[in-house]
Amino acid sequence: MDIIQKYFGDFTPTQVDQFSALFELYKEWNEKINVISRKDIDALYEKHVLHSLAVAAVAEFPDGYEVIDLGTGGGFPGIPLAIFFPEVKFHLVDAIGKKIKVVQGVAEALELKNVTTAHSRAEDIKDRKFDVIVSRAVAPLKDLWRWGKPLLKKAPAHLQQPGLICLKGGDLALEVQESGLRPRLTPVYQLFPEEFFREKYVVVVNK
Repeated sequence: MDIIQKYFGDFTPTQVDQFSALFELYKEWNEKINVISRKDIDALYEKHVLHSLAVAAVAEFPDGYEVIDLGTGGGFPGIPLAIFFPEVKFHLVDAIGKKIKVVQGVAEALELKNVTTAHSRAEDIKDRKFDVIVSRAVAPLKDLWRWGKPLLKKAPAHLQQPGLICLKGGDLALEVQESGLRPRLTPVYQLFPEEFFREKYVVVVNK
C-alpha cells in the first residue's frame, strides 16, 4: 500500500480501506482460482495495482463516465480504477468465467457499487456503449481497436478524446505500425520511476 501512497495522495478513508484490503482478498482468491502468478502476489501493489493506476496518471475520467475493461483477467486495471474513480461506472468483461468469478468476489467484498461484470467477449456486447475502453496486455493493438471501437460512444469531431487506453510492454514499434493507428505512448517509468516499469507504456488511442 505504501507504494500507492508514494505517488497518489488525497484518498478518502473508504478508498484507503479498499486499497488496503486488496492484498488479503487476492491472496485468498488466488488460492482457489489462480489469476495472479504465485510469485507476483507479494508484489501485488506494485505490479498490478500501481500499474493499473498508470491509466489514472495520464487520463481524467469525469464523474458519470462509463468505462469498459476488456479482458479484465483478475480485475486489472478495472478494480483499482474503480476504487480511484468512485463516481465512474466500470464494466469488467472477460471471456473466462472463473476470472469473472474472482472479480465479482473482490468487487462485492470491497462494496464497489460502480462495478458491473460480464462473462463475455467484446464482440458479443451489443446493447451498451462506453466513453472509454481500458485494457492490460490482452491482445495486439489492432485487435483491441477492432473489438473496442464499435463499443464507443460517438465523440464530437472537434474533441480529441481518448477512446482506448491500454497498458503494454516491450518494443511496440511493429505492433503500432501493424495497427495503422497513431497512439500516444507514455512510458510508465516516467510516471512511476520503479525498475519494474522500464519498457512498459500507457498507450492512448483517440476516438
